[in-house]
Amino acid sequence: MSHNETRAARLLREMRVSFALALPLVLSQISSMAMNIVDTVLAGRYGPVTLAAVGVGSAVWSVVILVNIGVLMAVPPTVSQLNGAGRRGEIGAVFRQALWLALMLGLALILVVRGGAIALTPLGITPEARPEAVAFLHAISWGAPGLALYFCLRNLSDGVAWTFPSMVAGLCGLAGLVPLGYLLMFVADLGAAGLGYAVASVLWAQAAGLAVYLWRAPRFADLGLFARFDPPRWGPIRDLLALGLPMGVSVFMEGSLFVATALIIGTLGTTQMAAHQIAILAASLFFMVPLGVAMATTVRVGHAVGAGDAGGVRWAAAAGYSLAMLAQTASAVVLVLGGAALAALISPDPAVIALAALLMVYAAVFQYPDGFQALSAGALRGLKDTRVPMFITVLAYWGLGLPLGYWLGIVRGQGAPGLWTGLILGLSAAATLLGWRFWRLARRPLAPVGTVT
Repeated sequence: MSHNETRAARLLREMRVSFALALPLVLSQISSMAMNIVDTVLAGRYGPVTLAAVGVGSAVWSVVILVNIGVLMAVPPTVSQLNGAGRRGEIGAVFRQALWLALMLGLALILVVRGGAIALTPLGITPEARPEAVAFLHAISWGAPGLALYFCLRNLSDGVAWTFPSMVAGLCGLAGLVPLGYLLMFVADLGAAGLGYAVASVLWAQAAGLAVYLWRAPRFADLGLFARFDPPRWGPIRDLLALGLPMGVSVFMEGSLFVATALIIGTLGTTQMAAHQIAILAASLFFMVPLGVAMATTVRVGHAVGAGDAGGVRWAAAAGYSLAMLAQTASAVVLVLGGAALAALISPDPAVIALAALLMVYAAVFQYPDGFQALSAGALRGLKDTRVPMFITVLAYWGLGLPLGYWLGIVRGQGAPGLWTGLILGLSAAATLLGWRFWRLARRPLAPVGTVT
């Protein structure tokens, strides 16, 4: 910061830089979330039982998304630190090992989705929704490897601070899902299964398109991403797993809190499940903004670490926090004032609309802790600090949030609103602890970037 530049002016400058990097990521995340909304709208128009089935199936499928996101989050900080340190020649080797990791992860997650379908009966999911939920999961499971490869390719581009391809791939996927989902669901009359096949097909198309772009784009030519074939090597994959698995657990702990909540609400009947599905989709859509900003913050913090700029680490984080809190304020206002109107866009059922509007008020409350914890986690990823955040999320979400939510919602009989109260408490605890962790580490001297083997 120059002597003539005030702290406020520096913050605004940093926010502009973060905004430019984050905007394509936000649009990419929104397009991905919009794909879930397309699923919900199509399922809702097919029938209330199908809507409930897709809601349950989407809760299980979200586990696959979370595991992929979490483990492959090892790629952006690794790439951004190398880029910041001026060691771009090492990025291609890391990328090729990350592709092997993504492929193995995606194949394993096919089995996870199939296992989730088997578990619906012992979980007590309402019987009328169960067959269609199983059909949806069997169909969408084929998209798990495509999803993993897509995240790997996207994270490489994001890690070198070129986020535009993520936006284009996301928007193209959304544009393809609408007609394909309608065709398979209504014209072919495959119902929930058709929707699952449509999503899986789009995921593979996104991965293929992004791979071709990275291969041909001059911007990536010096990285040599596809210059040669590298067999899987345990050393680099182990390093990626050491960084990515704790992040995978952290993301899973947060996401599985929402999944478990959805599954518990699924035992309360189709009205509460449908209302929850609508409300959580609205809240999740708004969350894509701070999530995109957090992803940009990871890259900016990682780049500053690679460059040895401790002050840049703190300013990048401050810019991210500021942008996220502004976004969360706007989304909270929309959820409170427009909840009923948003619900009516998806379901014509008055009971579903009324309960969904109430749940959106709860969603407005947790916008702030959710955004704050997302930014703290993103900043910590840029520092490659993953293990302690993993324990924090386990404690906050499963030690506090879910038990309290279950007690209020099921034991005390408050239903979905009680379970949403548990979400708020768990997110608040995570936000407090993760924020404290980052600012404590940000005051320490930076360690040198490790050697890639």
